[in-house]
Amino acid sequence: MEQGDALTFSSTLQALDLLDSAHASGERVARAIREAGIDAVEVARVTGAGGPTDFIRIRVPGTAGRTAGGSAPTLGIIGILGGIGARPHQVGMVSDADGATAAIACALKLAKMRREGDALPGDVLISTHICPTAPLKPHEPVPFVTSPVSGEVLNREQVRPEMDAIVAVVTTRGNRVINHRGFAISPTVKAGWILRPAPDLLDIQQNVTGKLPVVLPLTMPDLTPNSNGLYHLNTVVEPAQVTDAPVVGVALTSAVPVAGSATGASPASDIEQAVRFTLEVAKAFGAGRCRFHDEAEWARIQALYGSMKILQTPGRQ
Repeated sequence: MEQGDALTFSSTLQALDLLDSAHASGERVARAIREAGIDAVEVARVTGAGGPTDFIRIRVPGTAGRTAGGSAPTLGIIGILGGIGARPHQVGMVSDADGATAAIACALKLAKMRREGDALPGDVLISTHICPTAPLKPHEPVPFVTSPVSGEVLNREQVRPEMDAIVAVVTTRGNRVINHRGFAISPTVKAGWILRPAPDLLDIQQNVTGKLPVVLPLTMPDLTPNSNGLYHLNTVVEPAQVTDAPVVGVALTSAVPVAGSATGASPASDIEQAVRFTLEVAKAFGAGRCRFHDEAEWARIQALYGSMKILQTPGRQ
């Protein structure tokens, strides 16, 4: 097992311990976050066709962020998943839980950093949802754990207009297009466009892993709502459907296809690396040292080819 930062590992293990339970809930996690020193925590239970889930939203204020009356940009960290468990079909935490685990671990580590005098300049908004009884859905090459609520509800509850850029962390092991154990980052997605992988993010990935960057391939249908019936790799850039802010997916990956419903398939070392990457992005982004896309290139793309926002919609009926 590759070693990471000891405190990031501690936060990751604490998050795993909080979520690896049939009794896991938003209130249980919120209590741990508040005890760690972050007061701005909201929990909302929403029930959909597949049952209930608890949405949790956490605001970590920055020293120069909007909460403090400053102008430092705000990063959104969203843990994307169907559920942390698929009970009664599976006993224990499933692979699909990694997005929620990483998001909660980020909150716990940021709380620890603030207590130790290392507050970030920009605000960080963290959101995810906690469902230990998520339904299963057939998918090739392996079945998915699917959310008990719709993608529209997920985006409504997790994406906030204050987010100037978004890192979406999600399990992405159920495929044959990326054959790497660890994590990969997606190209930047913005307003229906797949842009080039951000050089600043590739630099951070190299620093965190000590290896060459690994980039997740995306197709145009991956940008569209899952409700349209098209094949999607997964929901790694789902937040990009409801915001024009740049979105980058952080995908927990494996060398072979692993079902999202598989238990015993969430290596703490892999999740810790993704958490450490996300935190380094938060540090640099809030300080103005990390760009998700090139503004001049974006303006040129718009001038030459115009809008692709139709990909943020269900499409022509």
